[in-house]
Amino acid sequence: MVEVFYAVLLGVVQGAAEFLPISSSGHLRIMQELFAMPEQFGLAYDLLLHMATLLAVCVYFRDDLSHMARATFSRDPALAGDRRLAWLVVLATVPAGIIGLAGGDFFVGAPVIYVGGALIGTSLILAAADRLSRRSLTAAEHLDWRRALLVGVAQGVAIMPGISRSGATMSMGLAVGLDRAQAARFSFLLSVPIILLAGLSQAYEVLTGQATLPGPVAAIAGVLASGVTGYLAIAGLMSYLKRRSFAVFSVYTAVIGVSVIAWQLTL
Repeated sequence: MVEVFYAVLLGVVQGAAEFLPISSSGHLRIMQELFAMPEQFGLAYDLLLHMATLLAVCVYFRDDLSHMARATFSRDPALAGDRRLAWLVVLATVPAGIIGLAGGDFFVGAPVIYVGGALIGTSLILAAADRLSRRSLTAAEHLDWRRALLVGVAQGVAIMPGISRSGATMSMGLAVGLDRAQAARFSFLLSVPIILLAGLSQAYEVLTGQATLPGPVAAIAGVLASGVTGYLAIAGLMSYLKRRSFAVFSVYTAVIGVSVIAWQLTL
């Protein structure tokens, strides 16, 4: 029962924090440390939950993804917008892949106190997001390759647990000309290839016995919790951003970041 509780707890945290701009990797690290969870709830399980949230974003944006898949190698002028968006997503994925290969092990293994500092960094990014807004574009398809690459660099920086991937990419989206809804849309579409690539890289370690997972009942319960929570988080955030700013998330990540640092300093 304890294993199932941990699995569901991490699943809910991952599902909500992957898409809300509060850092899923940072929250998972904090939970794992706080509850002294066993090794089967480590990186391999994190990535299993990421695959569940990948399914959630694929279901929510199924029309966008379907159109992009059909348009990628098509020369049909009617599909030009979807084709452009597909290749912008591919381009913006490159920086995160390079950063992950170059320093992924360092960032993943960073001490929890660093996660607290990174959460404060996320708070500052979100606080600046609306001030950075330059709403000159009407849709993500209208980004040029330079602006898309900047969003990709922001995603790469978010490999550090505590730096929110969605927060960094949405904030950069605002800075390069998108409104909040379109910045969120591009951020969520951009999550698909990077989560898939990360999951495939970790799958090798699981299959070769280099990483462990919880039992099947706990794993299934956690995946379901992550997928359902992730879908609800996407739908909720897309609606929320039509009317409100990132202010509440900025305050939240600042409070959590300061609390984590204070906790670690008392150990």
